[in-house]
This record gives sequence, structure tokens and C-alpha cells, in this order.
Amino acid sequence: MSKSLKHVVIVGGGSAGWITAGRIAAMHNSKSAQGVKVTLIESPDVNIIGVGEGTWPTMRGTLQKMGVSETDFMRECDVSFKQGAKFAKWVTGDEDDFYYHPLVLPQGYFDIDLFKYWQQNNQQPSNSQNSEQSSQPKSFSAAVCFQEQLCENGLAPKLITSPEYAAIANYAYHLDAGKFAAFLKSHCINKLGVEYVSDHVGTINSTDSGDIASVNTNNHGDISGDLFVDCTGFSSLLIGKHFQVPLISKKDVLFIDTALAVQIPYEKGDDAIASHTISTAQDAGWIWDIGLPSRRGVGHVYSSKHTSQGDAENALRKYLKSSIGEKSEDLTFRKIDINPGIREKFWVNNCVAVGMSAGFLEPLEASALVMIELAATTISEQLPANRECMDIVAKHYNERFSYNWDRIIDFLKLHYIASKREDTAFWRDNKDPETIPESLQELMTLWKHRSPSEYDFSQKREVFSAASYQYVLYGMDYEFTQSNSEKDEKEQNLAQRMFAENEKITVKYSAALPSNRELIEKIAQFGFSKV
Repeated sequence: MSKSLKHVVIVGGGSAGWITAGRIAAMHNSKSAQGVKVTLIESPDVNIIGVGEGTWPTMRGTLQKMGVSETDFMRECDVSFKQGAKFAKWVTGDEDDFYYHPLVLPQGYFDIDLFKYWQQNNQQPSNSQNSEQSSQPKSFSAAVCFQEQLCENGLAPKLITSPEYAAIANYAYHLDAGKFAAFLKSHCINKLGVEYVSDHVGTINSTDSGDIASVNTNNHGDISGDLFVDCTGFSSLLIGKHFQVPLISKKDVLFIDTALAVQIPYEKGDDAIASHTISTAQDAGWIWDIGLPSRRGVGHVYSSKHTSQGDAENALRKYLKSSIGEKSEDLTFRKIDINPGIREKFWVNNCVAVGMSAGFLEPLEASALVMIELAATTISEQLPANRECMDIVAKHYNERFSYNWDRIIDFLKLHYIASKREDTAFWRDNKDPETIPESLQELMTLWKHRSPSEYDFSQKREVFSAASYQYVLYGMDYEFTQSNSEKDEKEQNLAQRMFAENEKITVKYSAALPSNRELIEKIAQFGFSKV
């Protein structure tokens, strides 16, 4: 029990396996004989899902802590910059209906709540392509943050002279998931000292206490360890099949259960690369559109209860026809079944699940990769010293990640219930109170009378900040009861200064920043300045 933890065995590769391996190996000096040994076992017979192509800004810190060069990463993983998400047709379903969830906090976020002053100024969301014109009302995000304008103009978040990972506008990435896993694999093996075993895991061997003693492989025999990490995806070989930890379905809350995915080449080599994820609502789900330097990744996620596969394919072809014409009729789509749910527990005995083996909901707001990052970071930073204290670490881990998953469920469901759409059963059913978590119902009642606040949440490090809730709620024109309390003149003056400052910064950055494609091409040629 008091024996030091010296060997972590990760079963499964992909983004989950290699991010976890890299974070542990980098922090615990796996290159050294005195460090924690990390072994990753990856079956040569299993392909990764490969459609998780959107990250959060947290990925910059994750890669930096693993010692990854941002220049190398961008060159080798077909990476583009992501500055948020544009939600089209989510509010009313009209052709000109859109709003943004940017990655930059509102001006003066920690000093003043700008929403009520934006509302007083009659700057209601116009959801119009002409919202940048001064004669038009500004959307909430355009009034309090400069990033919507950068995205609308296809601009990058930094300059070629910016150091690696530094930002002028906060940013995340769009990437090729297959290339990303291969890149991380090479980095972990060659630079971080991770031991790699290409083999298929068959049986799991247990100790008398119920811990995993070793996993048996076809060609390398038994591989023992002190902590085992299940990164085996939907098959959940360790936490699900061995420990029999049930998957708690969330399909009663989040209806999406199927995806159709396809990769679309650009018409020309210099076509613009979108600076954001585009999410376009459909009759029974939504379509994602992610621009990489060499192609677009597009897919339709939908509820099979509310539409057929044939109708979903037709909706995706219709969407693609606007950009690639009749070629859309000849495309073949890859079908992926989704079982939205999370494990009852994530850490049992000496086994912890990361990635889809722990849970998966839907790709809205790119929560899959960030949960991998959070898990890998927590495991590496809270790595138990020995078996004696592992159960305590596991208890805290399970509590924290149950909370995190619940907050993600609330935030994703928010997008559906704040919509004004009632044109199909899918949108109407999403608003049925029986499908809305009580925690979210309480918050929605609270937010009728005041803006989302950091005080509404209990964790120091929330997955989604109150600012994210504000961008979605006010982007979707959520009904708000204006307070009749007397306005503070000093605060009103501060609000007007913040609005003016945002306009000034928006003009400045819009003129100074290059296009997304221009910067990516310069990175390929010259690279960033090293930190």
C-alpha cells in the first residue's frame, strides 16, 4: 500500500491516450530512470473516430506544458485558428439569423455587467449580416467584444511576429484529428520517454483486492502497472467491460445520437479559411463546418427519433450544395453512432477512464477534447503517491468530474431551450420541462431577472464561465426583466467607456491583423518566434 506509484499504463491511443501520456510523462520526468514510467498500449486493429477537430484555448497551455512547438504542431497537423463559434439559424431559423460565442471575455468583465447597458441602448441582437454597420443595432457580442468582427472578416488572432502560443485575440485550434494523434505519438515517444506497445489487449488480470494487476497482450504477454488509464473509447475495455461501471444515458436530455461526416476539399488553394466553427441548426439537429488549411470537415448530427438517415443526408447535401454545387450529390458520408452518456464513476480502484470511455455527449461547443485535457491535467497534477492514498484522490476526482459533466450537459441544453424555434418536433421536445435538468431550470429562472454571474457556480475552475452563458443567452435574445432600480451614473459612464473602448479596439485589430489563411501560410514558410 505504501509502495510508490512508479508505472502508469495507458490502454488506447488517439487524442485521449497521447494527451494523457504526454501530460504525465512531461510532469513526472518519464525520460529519467527516477521518473514515473509511462507505457501506452495501442491496438493496431482499432482506428480512432477522428472527427473531434475543434479545441478550446486550453489546448495551447496543454501543448506548451508538453514541450510542443506550436510551429511544428500547426505545420504537421493541418491546423487553423479558431476564435469561437458562429451559430446560424439557432434562434428563429431565418436565413439571416446568427449569433457568436467568441473566446474573448466582454470588456470590463470583472468590473461591470454590460448587458443591462447594452439593452438600455436598444442594442438588441439584430442577427443580421449588416450588424457591423454603425446604423444597425449591434449584437451583444459585437458590442462588448471585438472578436465577432474578426471572425466575420476571416482574420487571424495574432501576427507572424507574435511568439508561440501568445495571443492578440484569445484563440483555440481546428485540426486534423488523425494527424494530431500521430504527431502526439511521435512527440511522446521521441521526446518525453513514453514506452509504446503496439498490441491488442485481451484479458485483464486482477489482484485479490480487485485492482488491475496487469493486462494481457497478444504478443507482449502481461504488462503490469500501478495505475491503469482506460482510453479505449466507446468499447471502454477497462472501466466498462472489466469493472462493469454503467454508462448513464443522457439521451432523455440531449437527443443527438447519430452523426454523418465528410471531408470537403477547397475549390481553390487560396479559398478563405473560416476563423470559427460554424454550427447551422437543422430540423432535427445541426451541421458543423470546420475549416482546415487543406479542407473543410463537415458533418450533420441529428436525433434519429426525430428524422430518418435519408432525410438527414438530404439536409447535409442541401447545406453543401451552397458551397460546392452539384458535387454534393456524389458524396459518401461516414455514419457514426453516438450514445450520449457518462460513466457512473470515472476512477475505480487503480483504473481511471479518459475520453469517450468516460463519456461523450455531442460535439456542440467542442467539449470532448477539453474533457480529455482536464482529465489528463488532473491525473498528472494529482497523481497519487502510492496505493494508500489513491482511493482519496479517486473520490475527489469522481466528485469533480461528475460536476463538470453536469455543467456541460446544462450548457449544451441551454442552446436548445433558449431558442425561439418551434417549427419541428425536435425543437419543441427540447423545451419540454421533463427533458431539462432541474439545475438548469433554476438558473434560467434566476437569469430572467439578472445576468449570469460567477457566483451562480460553485467551482473555482468552471468548465464554462458565466461569460459563455451570457454570450449564448443574449445572442439568442433571451427574455430578461429589466430592473427598475435607480441607475448609478458613475457605472453608466463606465459602461459607455467600455463600449467606446471596444469599438476602438475592433477598428484597430480589424486593420492590423492578417487573414487566417495568410497567417497560416506564413507559419508554414517562416514559423513563429520561439518563446
